[in-house]
Amino acid sequence: MSGIGQRLSEAQVALALLTRLPSGALPTPAPSHADAAWAFPLVGMIVGAISGAVFLLAGAILPGLPAALLAISTAVVVTGALHEDGLADVADGFGGGQEPARKLEIMADSRIGSYGVVALVLTLGLIASAQSALPATTGTVVLFAAIGALSRSAMLAPMVFLKPARDSGLGASARLAKGWRVWIGLGIGALLALFTLPALLIAALVGAIVMMWLAKAQIGGQTGDVLGATQKLTETLGWMAAAALVT
Repeated sequence: MSGIGQRLSEAQVALALLTRLPSGALPTPAPSHADAAWAFPLVGMIVGAISGAVFLLAGAILPGLPAALLAISTAVVVTGALHEDGLADVADGFGGGQEPARKLEIMADSRIGSYGVVALVLTLGLIASAQSALPATTGTVVLFAAIGALSRSAMLAPMVFLKPARDSGLGASARLAKGWRVWIGLGIGALLALFTLPALLIAALVGAIVMMWLAKAQIGGQTGDVLGATQKLTETLGWMAAAALVT
């Protein structure tokens, strides 16, 4: 397979992993999740642009909060609530377990607990209130795309700097060695942030560092749920920064 063909296949894997959007038939063997990681921010940009378009259209006839809730609902449908599920599992595991093994056991449970519910309500509430403070303009749609991309770029940090906490699962298959994929993945999100709102870079850095510190302290490494929680935390901080700085 040519270099271009390989990159397209990796982008397909990223799209199939992070969304419910049609991604087409994958080659056999398909690229690994680690190989596809550089394209995570591209997928995030697509998800952000779609939900931003909904915010723009809804904002033409509705107040800010309903428009924001519709945009969030769109993103949840497009992604299959993948990142929200990760955040809820991390909150339940980190909050409800005493030992790392017990925390991982709770995180693997499909049921949601009180910690997970509170984390989702607070996170989605903060995102909705921040988005509702912004005007329904094309500039805000670009902001949606930038935050969508940058928050997926942040997922690469625990993939590189933390070992997998389990021997199987997304965290294990997505362990990423330092190399060009890391720099491309981080660069895509960083460039979009620089061209829209540079303060988003600080929000993403803080979110990634906090989540890596928590994951290291709580379970000794990363899992797929930790990656999802990293995305959700950096997205939340990004929207809070946007609400504070964009007029």
